[in-house]
Amino acid sequence: MTSTRPRFAITGATGFIGRRLCRRILREGGEVAALVRGTSAHQAIAAPGVRLVTGDLLTGEGLREVVRGADYVVHLAGLVKSPTEEGFRRCNEEGTRRLVAEVGALASPPPLVLCSSLAAAGPSQPGRPRQEEDPPLPVSRYGRSKLAAEYAVRDQSDRVPATIVRPPIVYGPGDPAFVPSLLPMVRAGVVLKAGFGPRGYSLVHVDDLCEALLAAALRGRRLAATRPADGVYSVSDGATHTWDDLCGALARALGRRGGPLVLPVPLPLVGAVARGAELVGRLRGDHPPLNRDKAVELRSAWWTCSTERARRELGFVPAVCLEEGLAGLMTR
Repeated sequence: MTSTRPRFAITGATGFIGRRLCRRILREGGEVAALVRGTSAHQAIAAPGVRLVTGDLLTGEGLREVVRGADYVVHLAGLVKSPTEEGFRRCNEEGTRRLVAEVGALASPPPLVLCSSLAAAGPSQPGRPRQEEDPPLPVSRYGRSKLAAEYAVRDQSDRVPATIVRPPIVYGPGDPAFVPSLLPMVRAGVVLKAGFGPRGYSLVHVDDLCEALLAAALRGRRLAATRPADGVYSVSDGATHTWDDLCGALARALGRRGGPLVLPVPLPLVGAVARGAELVGRLRGDHPPLNRDKAVELRSAWWTCSTERARRELGFVPAVCLEEGLAGLMTR
């Protein structure tokens, strides 16, 4: 970063990724304007150099104010689970469209970075990580809504210079879902796996993702109407992790010598459990992490992506391997 205190407008600043990104920006001398909902945990990011703007993607409140004076905009906010496709659409697609419209209305629109998802691109094939040039084929409601958010940004790319970053599974300090969902099973010594046969995943540590987002803002290529892959970057730690590898690494991080027993669960049974979890969630007034939309994603055995374009154009080199990242979580 330069010494002129670059100003970043960030949506989703109080979330898992947003908190780490804000700290990184402040540590390097930048300033943050953070869009926060009235019910958000504002204290998580309250610090000198942070300007809090109360607002909401669903209504458009606060969007004009948060992007005012920004040198860069990073759009992290989004819905990761919803019982309906309409819920995903209203937040991930329409909310993004509102934000991009406000950026485009500025006299000199700053670069905007959309944190999308590998789910928007879709699953990969065994031995062939997804590349940015591959046509997107999302399989879930969530993935389709994130791809729709990408299209909402593309629609204004002649006015708003924009870049898209597609992370896979993100983990690290503050991870609300991935590692916490595995820990009880690994501690018990038995981990369930959706389906039979090998399954492969890309992962990225949250600090490496923050590095990629900032690199995309500062020096990433921008979306181009005639070249669909330009300005789109997949990022990961550069490795393909099997389910057994993941569970074994987490067991070692916990100080256990042997890995847990991995038990395959037939996919129809996974779907049935997801439907049951949704029914229970409805009674409790929430939507569970294992739901029918997630079960659809679990049908695909391979979710991997190439980082070659990010390495070549952003200079992105992941600094945290899985073993190190998990070990860091266990010492907290």
